[in-house]
Amino acid sequence: MAKRGYHHGNLRQALVDSALELIEEKGPTGFTLSEAAKRAGVTPAAVYRHFEGREDLIAEAARQGYEIFADLMDYAYKGGQPSALAAFEATGRAYLAFARKYPGHYIAMFESGISVNRTPELAAVARRAWDVLERAAGDLSQHIPKEKRPPAAMFSAHIWALSHGVVELFARNSPGRASPFPPEELLESAIGVYLRGLGLIPPDS
Repeated sequence: MAKRGYHHGNLRQALVDSALELIEEKGPTGFTLSEAAKRAGVTPAAVYRHFEGREDLIAEAARQGYEIFADLMDYAYKGGQPSALAAFEATGRAYLAFARKYPGHYIAMFESGISVNRTPELAAVARRAWDVLERAAGDLSQHIPKEKRPPAAMFSAHIWALSHGVVELFARNSPGRASPFPPEELLESAIGVYLRGLGLIPPDS
């Protein structure tokens, strides 16, 4: 493979970009630092000027992924939606869109085994993404009588779990798990069932 050019001072990002490609191709444990260095066009020793090891490199890829993810979630939440319900549903769709458009980041964030608490910076941006969904859930749950209202954190965790399940099983070409329905329809119908159960949308006529 031809060496990747990089501008002086941008080696750190070139290594992250190489790692993201390798993560997508081979998984988070299927490549070495030497491979990442080779793809970035530098010697393996150069990697250690910026990262202590492969997990440190993957953690930075995850941090950058969470930055993108949090921005997408925030945009979906604030993007001129006509109602709290529409804003809430938009954040669920944003999760699916992110997983499709940024598979390397998604894997680094959710499938690498890297803890979000590995660094303060990673923990902070992961919390920012979670907060968007929790705010959307909190806004929507105001329509439920207080005595029947689930905590916003639980509400948002349920939707995160639904979104994650659809992504893992049907949106990333998992072998042997072809679905007869588009992932967007699966997610929308699952959220609909959940919200009907809470009384937030009327039952089908």
